Amino acid sequence: MTNINKSFIFLVIVLTGIVMISCQTIQKLPEVGKKGEPKIALVLGGGSAKGFAHIGVLRVLEQEKIPIHMIVGTSVGSLIGGIYASKPDSFQLEWIAFKIDKNDILDLSIVYSKLGPAQGTKLEAFVDQTVAVKKIEDTKIPFFPIATDLNTGETIILEKGSISKAIRASSAIPGIFVPVTFGNRLLVDGGVTNSTPCDIARSKGADIVIAVNLLKNIKEYNINSLVDIIGQSVNIMMHQSNKAKLKFADVVIEPDTKGVSIFDFSQKKMLMEEGIKAARAAIPQIREAIARYNGN
Repeated sequence: MTNINKSFIFLVIVLTGIVMISCQTIQKLPEVGKKGEPKIALVLGGGSAKGFAHIGVLRVLEQEKIPIHMIVGTSVGSLIGGIYASKPDSFQLEWIAFKIDKNDILDLSIVYSKLGPAQGTKLEAFVDQTVAVKKIEDTKIPFFPIATDLNTGETIILEKGSISKAIRASSAIPGIFVPVTFGNRLLVDGGVTNSTPCDIARSKGADIVIAVNLLKNIKEYNINSLVDIIGQSVNIMMHQSNKAKLKFADVVIEPDTKGVSIFDFSQKKMLMEEGIKAARAAIPQIREAIARYNGN
């Protein structure tokens, strides 16, 4: 081999090495302290008619472009959360809420069942007609409705199956609604064991938990029926159990819902406005939680 050929081969090897080193140096190195986008859970608590406040909260989170990666809901929180998780559009949700009447979801009968005066079939039918998605596992935002096993006292996360039946089960207030058979379980309202299930959101991998507590103020002086007595008793029970669960939240939004009784559908506008007000006040805290997660 001539000296010229040897020199040419040596030059090719050197140039190849330079190119390879250059390619390695231009690769983007991971940024120190950056974890990526946190997984944010929205936990919507129980509270019957007070749940219209959830809609105001969702509107603000949408407007502020706060991402929601999962929704965990109990009772009315599962109703509002399930509709929104299926189609994330707060304005459509508000339109549905303004059209809905108490009689669209409450089938109280003068012929009382031995298990409760309301069957819950109207609520299930309403969800079935309103929500295009039919299965829990098919919602656009992962959705976890919470119920209580009446036989064992366990908190049950409903992750598969009929979304309308799951919401009915999660909302089946004991003594008012007939318990719901779901699979091999007999289920009632999730609020019996877990009204604002922030711990469930954590168990599902949430990095940041935003909770909406409707039961900060449970004072009620307009109690005129057995339904009112049962409803207020459930609110008192949920209010007490909330204290432990809310400790799992990074941000707690608490709309002013005082004076709204269990099936009072006349206060929709006020409740939505209170949800908007409480959510706007919480936005700086939410952004701070996201920045803290990213190490900023």
